[in-house]
Amino acid sequence: MRILLGITGSVAAYRGAELARLLVQDGHEVRALLTAAGQRFVTPLQLQALTGHPVPVDLWQPAGPDGMEHLELVRWGQALVIAPATADVIARLAHGLADDLLSTVALAFTGPLFVAPAMNTRMLEHPATRANLEILAGRGVNLLETQIGELACGEVGPGKMAEPAVIAQRVREGLAAACDYTGVRALVTAGPTREALDVVRTLSNRATGRMGFALAEALRRRGAEVRLVTGPTPLEPPAGLAETVRVETTAELARAVGERFEECDLLIMAAAPADWRPAAPEGTKRPRKEGAFTLTLEPTEDILAGLAPRKGDRGVIGFALEAGEPVAAGRAKLERKGLDAIAVNAPGLADEGPGAPTNRITLVHRGGEVEEFGLDTKERLAEAFLDAVRRYVRVAR
Repeated sequence: MRILLGITGSVAAYRGAELARLLVQDGHEVRALLTAAGQRFVTPLQLQALTGHPVPVDLWQPAGPDGMEHLELVRWGQALVIAPATADVIARLAHGLADDLLSTVALAFTGPLFVAPAMNTRMLEHPATRANLEILAGRGVNLLETQIGELACGEVGPGKMAEPAVIAQRVREGLAAACDYTGVRALVTAGPTREALDVVRTLSNRATGRMGFALAEALRRRGAEVRLVTGPTPLEPPAGLAETVRVETTAELARAVGERFEECDLLIMAAAPADWRPAAPEGTKRPRKEGAFTLTLEPTEDILAGLAPRKGDRGVIGFALEAGEPVAAGRAKLERKGLDAIAVNAPGLADEGPGAPTNRITLVHRGGEVEEFGLDTKERLAEAFLDAVRRYVRVAR
């Protein structure tokens, strides 16, 4: 696993360095993030020697193709561990503050997060700190209990950071649960397709590919071998995928999926392929003329229906944007195409669906169960979605 390790300004920072050593011994690849206060106790050079990676300390330090170090780190990491975590850092995590490299990475990170508090007993027991810890626990953050013992200030009580060996074991157990797609060969589609009207103009839709990309990234982080087939989109594909295939038309999408279907255990069709294409696209640019003209359209390939006879015991999940009665329409599609589940939502709302960074979906299962996923970012929805469909993956390597 690729682990990001945040070390903050506590006397226990030296134990964070010991944790880095133990995580590397466990076979993880570790990249340390050191806050300005943390550098008062341990050095970037020390952590680089332990992890084998340079230690970034400046949010404004250009790195990667886009010059955004925090996003490069978020894409790279599969888990984030903050040990020690001071009261200040815990408050920042709870309230979404992001003004340095570690807090910015934490705010953008959607994978497993482990936090090991370390502070004076009075700070730990202050109502503000207790409330902040409750907020983090409510978000599913893995909180490591502090020890009772003699603190650096000489007082005795809770607040001492958990032993590095205990944290390493909790991370080991937590990642085993989080990597529930390990060995699964996943095929994900994303984005729109474009159908030529002439050599310049196309018919397409407003899909951006963000939902499919979020699913591919979440699957990779949870241990799957992921192949992504995407239509035209400006998004950068997630790092670490087994393959990324770019296509233009629905026919190309159908061909790319069909060629890889036999070698997958799970197919998630999050793409939004065009339903029709011009029956006779022009071989040159159609000149603009006054008045209307008639355009004859023909249906494109129904990719999922074509794969139904080859499904076997693979998990196959569809997506559908449906007007009117989305659940009823989704259930009909599920049965017609032999799917295990289908995610449906309705068009027309500005904060969800194609083009929006957020979405809300209803997941219709083949047994009749219906799950509602309220409005959230597509990245967080991807995690909840994968929790819900894991039951359909039967072939794991």
